[in-house]
Amino acid sequence: MTDYHKIITIEPGKRGGKPCIRRMRITVGDVLGWLAANMSHQQIIEEYPDLTEEDIQACLAYAADKERHSMIAFSPHETAV
Repeated sequence: MTDYHKIITIEPGKRGGKPCIRRMRITVGDVLGWLAANMSHQQIIEEYPDLTEEDIQACLAYAADKERHSMIAFSPHETAV
């Protein structure tokens, strides 16, 4: 797994304090959204040439790590899917 700690940065005031890639204004959420929209890694890199394959892998590793350490609370009217 990619060590995202050297790639993902969080700076108060930049993109609302969201996790960004190498101090750029591209957020982890941006990359995850593009992947969810079915863009390939190559398409993302072609569209945003400052990004690398390692950056994309770091976003995925960051998201996986956050998912493993998050707790989801359901209200009494919601059920797990």
